Amino acid sequence: MNILLTGGTGFIGHRLMSHLRPHHQVTVLSRTPNKVHQRLGHDIQALASLDNLENLDQFDAVINLAGEPIADKRWTPAQKERICNSRWQITEQLVNKLKAGQHPPKVLISGSAVGFYGRQGEALVDEDSHPHPEFSHKVCARWEELANEAASEQTRVCCIRLAVVMGAEGGALKKMLPSYRLGLGGPIGSGKQYMSWIHIDDVVSLLLFLLENEQCQGPFNAAAPEPVTNEQFSRTLARVLNKPHFARIPAWSMRLLFGEMADLLLTGQRVMPVRLQKAGFYFRYPTLDKALKETLIHNAKR
Repeated sequence: MNILLTGGTGFIGHRLMSHLRPHHQVTVLSRTPNKVHQRLGHDIQALASLDNLENLDQFDAVINLAGEPIADKRWTPAQKERICNSRWQITEQLVNKLKAGQHPPKVLISGSAVGFYGRQGEALVDEDSHPHPEFSHKVCARWEELANEAASEQTRVCCIRLAVVMGAEGGALKKMLPSYRLGLGGPIGSGKQYMSWIHIDDVVSLLLFLLENEQCQGPFNAAAPEPVTNEQFSRTLARVLNKPHFARIPAWSMRLLFGEMADLLLTGQRVMPVRLQKAGFYFRYPTLDKALKETLIHNAKR
């Protein structure tokens, strides 16, 4: 396949590239082509913009993973605008170019997140669950709406609603590890809020699964089938690291530091991957214990 990839230098994109490049021709769309070459290699074709392309007919598939990290900074008005525009603008550009052709790519796989559902308490959440209206839902809903405009008889669209991605080299886990390795890690707030998660290898596998299975289209929860509470997650991480577990981060301190963004960490969703499992996808890491041991112990031995 000839594949166009956005977000190729990111946490997920970088891991995905190691699986795509032996079997497919990949072009990475990035405003900084030098970063693509430095991170992925000089043999990778990098595209600085879509301006010189009339359409995307030369590609068989588009995988759209670009976007400003949503939980890295306080949600000032300017940061909210960056979060939205970094997702919406590139998706709209891709879709417009895709629709301009006569023989468009057969599939568009576009990012989204479990934040689509907003706060859900203890309720089990599937792809048909009613979302709670808040900023994270607004971001994801518009993102998916734009991607779905590419759907036609020629092009199927899959939107992956990503949970917290577990991997040692990036994402939320990398930020948590220093305090947990010092024995200072602990749950946030009450710890009762649910935390949906997925191992980075399962993210890559499901992207390849959706790429290859022509019957798949629509939204898919990219979350392991065992969501846990924040307390359970924290205790499991401390145990795997063989560290004490007694600290707790009060909710007020999170709100003081991060404002509205703290709600992402203090509320949550108990998300189930119903449509993926019905489609026949198999999770290599269905339990948190197995995922963390593979990430933190096995990787350290390699």
